[in-house]
Amino acid sequence: MTHHSPLRAVAVFCGSSFGDSPAYADAARLVGRTLAERGTTLVYGGGSVGLMGTVADAALEAGGEVVGVIPRALHERELTHTGCTEVLVVESMHERKAIMAERADAFLTLPGGAGTLEEVAEQWTWAQLSIHDKRSGFLDVEGFWQPLRTLRDQMVERGFVRPTQGDIVTFDDDLDRLLDALAAAPTWTDKWDRPRVAPPV
Repeated sequence: MTHHSPLRAVAVFCGSSFGDSPAYADAARLVGRTLAERGTTLVYGGGSVGLMGTVADAALEAGGEVVGVIPRALHERELTHTGCTEVLVVESMHERKAIMAERADAFLTLPGGAGTLEEVAEQWTWAQLSIHDKRSGFLDVEGFWQPLRTLRDQMVERGFVRPTQGDIVTFDDDLDRLLDALAAAPTWTDKWDRPRVAPPV
């Protein structure tokens, strides 16, 4: 398998709640610690609550670099993680996602809700449109993402997503294997028939 240079930075999308299983927070701690140990910067939504706070805490405790990107409205509600190596306060959710996409080499998704799903779906879409050529991965904690994996497969089978575009997203319950997959060179780019459009800010 062809690898990029090791991932310099990974954006992590995850819930601002803890969910119904301690396994989710355990996975968030593992992600934060592992990225730090690999020398990979954590880019995330800048919050101090739920799995977001957990993944940042673990990365910082392990000596990692953490970049938090948080909209002003949330920042003013004092939800910002004050321990981040760098905090970027932005004006909108759109700007938050654009900056996270710009700062990261790949996207890793832990369990979460509608906001988590929306963030990673946008990055999958941007890769399909050749706005960037970065992979998205789902850490499948206790089968959480299996329904989405089934839906992805159905989108491909029913002709709404090309098989190569389905490969933009990876599902795995093993973090090291998932990170290795995220570092692999893109295989889906078809820039010759896709206009390159700038992401909205």
